[in-house]
Amino acid sequence: MPLADLLAPEAVFPMLRASSKKQALQELSHHASVLMGRDQREIFETLLQRERLGSTGVGNGIAIPHGKLPGLTKLFGMFARLEKPIDFESLDGAPVDLIFLLLAPEAAGADHLKALARVARMLRDPDVVEKLRANRDAGSIHTLLTAASASNAA
Repeated sequence: MPLADLLAPEAVFPMLRASSKKQALQELSHHASVLMGRDQREIFETLLQRERLGSTGVGNGIAIPHGKLPGLTKLFGMFARLEKPIDFESLDGAPVDLIFLLLAPEAAGADHLKALARVARMLRDPDVVEKLRANRDAGSIHTLLTAASASNAA
């Protein structure tokens, strides 16, 4: 599944303000609830539950919070570039400033894992990460993410 299929242009937030991991997850949940027409608390609790299993801060200033929501019919992605890096209890201890949120239907199975792998692979590309950190325009970030995903699909 191409990233363009799960990341809408309006699901890119180039200057999200948050001072903690919990606040970042709350802000992400709020924006996701507005875009998806779902309950903010349900999204937040799903993300928090996943974080209790271990941080989704994967290193190099990147976090990929994710979870499965009952009643969701398709994968949903959202990207945020934080105004200031925050502690996300990442594996490498580095503060996080780039977050890709991924929500999946309960029965997504392999599709959820494939989407997670695609996002992680794309965000391991130092050129992509450098451009994401330098960019403050939502449209440009969306284009960068969807083009980078397509070129990293192999």
